[in-house]
Amino acid sequence: MKKAIIIGASSGIGRALAGVLAENGFEVGLVARRLELLEDLKKEIPGVFYTKRIDVISPDAGELLKELIGEMGGADLIVVNAGISATNPDFDFAPEFETIKVNVTGFTAMTNVAVKHFLEKGRGHLVGISSIAGLRGSAVSPAYSASKAFVSNYLEGIRQKLYGTKIFVTDIRPGFVNTPLIKGHDWAFWITPVEKAARKIYEAVKSKKKVSYVTRCWWFVAQFMKIAPDFLYDWGYNRVFEKLKFEKK
Repeated sequence: MKKAIIIGASSGIGRALAGVLAENGFEVGLVARRLELLEDLKKEIPGVFYTKRIDVISPDAGELLKELIGEMGGADLIVVNAGISATNPDFDFAPEFETIKVNVTGFTAMTNVAVKHFLEKGRGHLVGISSIAGLRGSAVSPAYSASKAFVSNYLEGIRQKLYGTKIFVTDIRPGFVNTPLIKGHDWAFWITPVEKAARKIYEAVKSKKKVSYVTRCWWFVAQFMKIAPDFLYDWGYNRVFEKLKFEKK
């Protein structure tokens, strides 16, 4: 039986993806800080599940992931989905720092363990959840967009490093998905139901895509974002930013 691990499985995309993988015959390792939510998930979805409480920024996070891999007898697919986002109108340091710790340091720690496992095994598939937000900076959450740019570039570097091996690397770039991360984002558009997003991610994994926008309409948005002149891009994001500051007052 195929074996997968989802890091960040307690809610949102990770939780929905666990159900999709179980439906398709995977034994699934569930990783999150909130173990009680993982236990609830095991009760709700039929399948073979393992659970492990891991805080991705803790010093022992890597060792705990290695333990889970050992308990499962290896893994064929590892999805690094753990991440946080914080709108930060006042540009306080704490939310910025926490975002960087989880989305950059935590992501790197989990990815390092995954890649080394696959190298020992001789094959495997690493999937990282970045974001369309990583294409350019964001006044709404500067650290979030920057951290997702790191994720995409890091995955590309790993793909180059693994060239010629049987290890695949997929960068998933969602647009707006109906998860807790977009709470309060009243300006969001083209919001994808989380179950649909999870199925699109699974399709990208099966196809072993290098980069996949979820859903495909965001590919077109991405092309515009890449070529949009600064004055237009800055104007649009600052309209949103000013709206957030006004609502906070």
